Amino acid sequence: MSRLALSDADKEARDWFIETAKARNCSTTVDAMGNIFAVRPGRRQGPPTFAGSHLDTQPAGGRYDGILGVTSGIEMIQVLDDHWVETEFPVGVVNWTNEEGARFPISMLASGVWAGEIPLSHAHELREVGHGNAGATVASELARIGYLGSTPCSHEATPMAAHFELHIEQGPTLESTSRKVGIVHGAQAYRWFTIEVTGRAAHTGATSFAHRADALLAAARMVSYARAAAEKHGALASTGIMNVEPGSTNTVPGHVKFSLDVRAAKDHIVDAVEEELRNAFSAIAKGEMPSGVGMMQDAEKGKPCIVEWTTDSNSPAIDFHEDCISCVRKSAEATVGDETDLTMDMRSGAGHDSVYASRQCPTSMIFVPCKDGVSHNPEEYTAPEDCAIGAQVLLGAVLRFDRLRARRGW
Repeated sequence: MSRLALSDADKEARDWFIETAKARNCSTTVDAMGNIFAVRPGRRQGPPTFAGSHLDTQPAGGRYDGILGVTSGIEMIQVLDDHWVETEFPVGVVNWTNEEGARFPISMLASGVWAGEIPLSHAHELREVGHGNAGATVASELARIGYLGSTPCSHEATPMAAHFELHIEQGPTLESTSRKVGIVHGAQAYRWFTIEVTGRAAHTGATSFAHRADALLAAARMVSYARAAAEKHGALASTGIMNVEPGSTNTVPGHVKFSLDVRAAKDHIVDAVEEELRNAFSAIAKGEMPSGVGMMQDAEKGKPCIVEWTTDSNSPAIDFHEDCISCVRKSAEATVGDETDLTMDMRSGAGHDSVYASRQCPTSMIFVPCKDGVSHNPEEYTAPEDCAIGAQVLLGAVLRFDRLRARRGW
């Protein structure tokens, strides 16, 4: 289940993908970010209609997240071959590199480079975090596992007519409402930050509260405030990484670095949360207690700390293409029936490669239920019949878009 981007396990999955695609007479291309494009020819020349997702995972989860969209794309190619189906234009399957951002800390990294939103040099120089090989970069690991391709990573070098992505919902809505298919209209905005709090390391037993510049205490108050502020604005926020130095039981922490993820349906909401948090974190670092920190307002102030912000990633809210959404809707109705109680119009709460793909080609997504809404966890599970429904909807959506292109002369 653990296939961190550009690890040996990721290489094994990539090798399987290429071998399987070639066995189905697909041509394969690897670009400078290690994205893999497998293409089945059509009756006419033109950019392929792609199904795609990612094979890399979070450290503790990856049974369905991402890989369902890739394996379903391979299944689509197999079904077309088994039934001697000729598409009007080429169709393909793409595996995007480092979608998760777990090992190299920018999510949807390689699709962002392909879309022209992230510079290739910045992506190549990105260093591994938190997994034991701090010297490793994206470029060095691509070369190490043999996936530093010669094709430029760009939408000009590898154009797409459309991008469809099947994915587990990663939330509880479909399962809790007994729906089978989510018709995804877009994705909410999110912004990632690295926050550094610098105080002063000191002896625990010899330094009173009033004389401490406790970086961890300030960081803890910031994390607590972030949740309260996000909730107030109808947003979400979380901290998933926290590094504390010097890391000794009897030493007051002098330096803390932590991640902050803020998400909301609209860009202006993320802007409002960020503005409030910047002001509040500055006050907390000085020892002040903004409302929202809760019971800590009466605590001893201590000495001030310094807080610094770095914006790591910014993904604005996105709306998918109406033609692609329509193809997904018609395919879902053909698969599960046109009863509205089996499908649901949705927005994605998570970022996906489709977010960047949508900036350069028509795009939409298909969601299927996952048990208890759990993802990024070893318990992640989607029933086989739900995987099959999703794969069937994906196949139908791609074929409908192919026919739409032929009718419109694209």
